[in-house]
Amino acid sequence: MAEKKQVEQITSMETDFAQWYTDVVKKADLIDYTSVKGCMVFKPAGYAIWELIQKQMDARFKECGVENVYLPMFIPESLLEKEKDHVEGFAPEVAWVTHGGLVPLQERMCVRPTSETLFCDFYKNEVHSYRDLPKVYNQWCSVVRWEKETRPFLRSREFLWQEGHTIHATFEEAEERTIQMLNLYADFCEQVLAIPVIKGRKTDKEKFAGAEATYTIEALMHDGKALQSGTSHNFGDGFARAFDIQFTDRDNTLKYPFQTSWGSTTRLIGAIIMVHGDDSGLVLPPKVAPVQVVIVPIRQQQEGVLDRARDLKAALEKAGLRVKVDDSDKSPGWKFAEAEMRGIPVRIEIGPKDIEAGKAVLVRRDTLDRSECALDAIVKTTEGLLETIQKDMLERARTRRDEQTYTAATREEFEKIFSEKSGFVKAMWCGDVACENEIKEKMSVTSRCMPFEQEKISDVCVCCGRPAKKLVYWGRAY
Repeated sequence: MAEKKQVEQITSMETDFAQWYTDVVKKADLIDYTSVKGCMVFKPAGYAIWELIQKQMDARFKECGVENVYLPMFIPESLLEKEKDHVEGFAPEVAWVTHGGLVPLQERMCVRPTSETLFCDFYKNEVHSYRDLPKVYNQWCSVVRWEKETRPFLRSREFLWQEGHTIHATFEEAEERTIQMLNLYADFCEQVLAIPVIKGRKTDKEKFAGAEATYTIEALMHDGKALQSGTSHNFGDGFARAFDIQFTDRDNTLKYPFQTSWGSTTRLIGAIIMVHGDDSGLVLPPKVAPVQVVIVPIRQQQEGVLDRARDLKAALEKAGLRVKVDDSDKSPGWKFAEAEMRGIPVRIEIGPKDIEAGKAVLVRRDTLDRSECALDAIVKTTEGLLETIQKDMLERARTRRDEQTYTAATREEFEKIFSEKSGFVKAMWCGDVACENEIKEKMSVTSRCMPFEQEKISDVCVCCGRPAKKLVYWGRAY
């Protein structure tokens, strides 16, 4: 009975998806709540996933010329207010520091919600000539946004992220970098997290405060809701003009440079949970699984069983895999359930009879399929199985997304789909924000992006019937 209890504590995702999500992050020991409302503790199992995301993403950044820096977490109010649209966009979410110890500050400071203004202040002393450009920086840090409603990983008052900031001599260079980083995010989500995404541009209503253009990758969760999973912004020269950043160009004239920023956050962990998880708990893609293989010794008290399990661990680790032997005093059934809850991609079961027969049993977490493997082939077989799992998880997620992506040519079709189903809906739009607002107010649906790969579904806007300008992916979102 003990083996079942752990899984029974998870609400079925079909019964209550939101409660299922909360159950999983708690039972898989990823986070804990704190006395600081809206903030959470990353427990070792949760932070280890972020470390693997950070390590692999940072390596990709460095391959395309990004350098890491770190700027202060406090921003003087006068600095924040230099870019009007930017400060208006963040004002409702800003946390303010008013005292230093017991002494009131002459000027209050905000705890960074994002760092564009600090980077601009920094660039003023760094950029003087075209020879100083480009600057391609990134920082790994936390930010604070005073959210009204919070949910683990998806939305919290303090969260971890990376924020890239670059500055260039020309608009074209800035735009190229903006798209380059968006493509990097998309490739990372698909190849590392096994999450397929839609790439596109945000409408002006949905773009980042102070940006000239915002590009996004949008993923679809198991419940049919969209999750913005990474954004890249082209600021044009707006911030440079607001902060009076100028450089001497090759023609010996003063010009304003062009800036970008781009970021992804710990909500990627939430995406992994909601795209791949099931009613038994987490299902982790091998590339970001802190433990890729768990070895469960059966009848471990018998002589030689634990030794053989540890020998297997050493051989697998030598091949570069992340491996654990569960030699706790719990029953095998409990260990199986716990490994499934934590999403460990491969489980190896080995007992006295297996050792005698020169084999072990391999179990895939994603499908729970079982297979036998000769002990002398265990390393090669496990490596191949992990590669297969990574690939299969992406393909299953892509199939599910495509099955939950619909097309609407008329308003009637559009409203019918959203009243009956959940997912992405592709539909034409006239470009008028009034139609965007109407759709949001009446159906709680937002424009997710104008995809780079445009299609022509009809000639008219799905809302007003006027001539259409763009195909838009619409959806309900986290």
